[in-house]
Amino acid sequence: MSNSLFQQIEMDYLQAYKAKETVRVSVLRLIKTAVKNRLVDTKRPGGTLSDEEMLDLILKEAKQRRDSIEQFIAADRKDLADKENAELDIIQQYLPKPLTPEELISIIDITIAEVGATSPKDIGKVMNTIMARYRGRIDGKILSAQVKQRLQ
Repeated sequence: MSNSLFQQIEMDYLQAYKAKETVRVSVLRLIKTAVKNRLVDTKRPGGTLSDEEMLDLILKEAKQRRDSIEQFIAADRKDLADKENAELDIIQQYLPKPLTPEELISIIDITIAEVGATSPKDIGKVMNTIMARYRGRIDGKILSAQVKQRLQ
């Protein structure tokens, strides 16, 4: 039986702690804290999150890092951008494998045919369908640009 994402993070945290991997420990501690906060918010202290809830939480952490990296680069703070990038690399290990550009184009074409999209006003329909099916495997900005290009 495979471990849940929740259990995997717990085990990886202990391993990183014993190996004195400070960046990994720090990132996993942040995720564990976010999990505890979410459990308290949903009135389930001491419980666990489902893999879907864990994926949402990890996606949110990854997005925060990407946003910070953009801001630090814009502010010419390479040192801070590098730190966030190192954290993002660790977080991404817990996300599903991203789709390749070829897979993405194929999925967009299939979905356009499925939902009967014919013009740019159908972009939302196509995007929502794809984002729901492939959560965590697609960058929304890239998807949006590709769908717009296809429906022009």
